[in-house]
Amino acid sequence: MVVLLSRLAVTDCLRLCHKVVDGLCGREPPRRGDYSSTWSLEEWLELLNSLTALFSLAVGSNSSDEEVLAGLSGVGSSHAEAVLSVIRARREEIRRALLDRTNSISSATLQDFDWQLKLALSSDKISSLHTPLLSLSLDVRENRALRSVTMEMNREELNTLISSLEAANKQRCKLTSF
Repeated sequence: MVVLLSRLAVTDCLRLCHKVVDGLCGREPPRRGDYSSTWSLEEWLELLNSLTALFSLAVGSNSSDEEVLAGLSGVGSSHAEAVLSVIRARREEIRRALLDRTNSISSATLQDFDWQLKLALSSDKISSLHTPLLSLSLDVRENRALRSVTMEMNREELNTLISSLEAANKQRCKLTSF
């Protein structure tokens, strides 16, 4: 719905885009009252969501200028250039806001870890088990308090944990690579 930008003059489009980035970065977002004569409430909300998603996606995926302009194909070239100039000028600020939003998901951070590999030879139900088990101890700092989390897992559970951590690392690398 970014095509709705064409209802504004290019200078007003530029001002609106900067206010949308302000809102994305935790400052005062654009006010509906300033644009009530231009768009209906539904159009306004769609435009704000579209612009916020565009800025987040363009910076989060480190899109090139050509990719951004392709996403703005329905908008006139002067409006598209205005949007692109906002992305260029405030890319680092948007990136920091996206990283802060990602980091604020949890206040806990991993401080240290230790692991041991054990071999369970038998149990009270099975006389011959021979199952490798990993004992993993995590030291997690949350709100300045250090707590220890210990877990024991078999091979399948360990593989699931490793896959999850690799996926999380890929997402982190995407965010920090730009």
